[in-house]
Amino acid sequence: TEYGSLELLPDGSLKVLTGSSPYGQGHYTTWAMLVSERTGVPVEAIQVVHGDTDIVPRGGITGGSRSAQKAGSAVAEATDALVTEARQLAADLLEASVDDVVLDIENARFHVAGAPAVRAIGWADVAEAQMNRQAEADDGYAFKCESDFAGEGPTVPYGVYAAVVEVDTETGEIELRKIVTVDDAGTILNPMIVLGQVHGGLGQALGQALYEHFVYDDDGNPLTGTFFDYGFPSAAEMPSFDCNLTENPSPQNPLGFKGIAESGTIGGVPAVQNAVVDALAHLGVRHLDLPVTPLRVWDALSGA
Repeated sequence: TEYGSLELLPDGSLKVLTGSSPYGQGHYTTWAMLVSERTGVPVEAIQVVHGDTDIVPRGGITGGSRSAQKAGSAVAEATDALVTEARQLAADLLEASVDDVVLDIENARFHVAGAPAVRAIGWADVAEAQMNRQAEADDGYAFKCESDFAGEGPTVPYGVYAAVVEVDTETGEIELRKIVTVDDAGTILNPMIVLGQVHGGLGQALGQALYEHFVYDDDGNPLTGTFFDYGFPSAAEMPSFDCNLTENPSPQNPLGFKGIAESGTIGGVPAVQNAVVDALAHLGVRHLDLPVTPLRVWDALSGA
């Protein structure tokens, strides 16, 4: 399970507490977008807090491409619960039935259905009503809803990766000319973040496919212990990626999310390796170990 909560602050802004801890996945932006889409509160008025054990009671790891599915769903559920409670408070202020009160997402205001111009209640008004209610009860201000989301089961993203390479048969040098990808990660909330993770995964995949190799001597001493000895790609070795997305929502969580972070590393490696083998197949090469270095290409051609 994963934890998420949403708190309405006295000034009408919102605070998200999440059990997931980002290290490059864009959780701050994504969780704020999730909340903004459900409340109408601008992203810049939404705080996202993680990793603070004084106020975040529990949480799981950030791994396995689980964050949006688990933590995102928990945040969404907590947000929906807070909206439901806020509608009740707004209904009291509007002296209307809660069933007749709607939240205008575009303007972030509650009003009676069909009569938005008569009177509308903003999130700051709701917070003030909550403060007055709790003051009468001699209780400190708090307006927070929490959720723990487990999900029905795992999700399965899928995709297609293709690579185009040119191989110099005299030297074994490989030039990566093009990579085209199509990924289905379910519902896409922020395409820039999703494609950014695909790009990062592809960069890691190209390193594994063509460069990265830890080497030992006969006595077990590492020969690639520094970046002077260990090969990895730079931006100069990367082609422009042609990355595309499709959306088939998952039934395993209410948002329809699937994983994406590891897709580039999974599809990119065999695509590049197979492209090199295909380029050399007419010369009798049927397999190349990873990483596919110029030396290994040259040795394979020499022995074919």
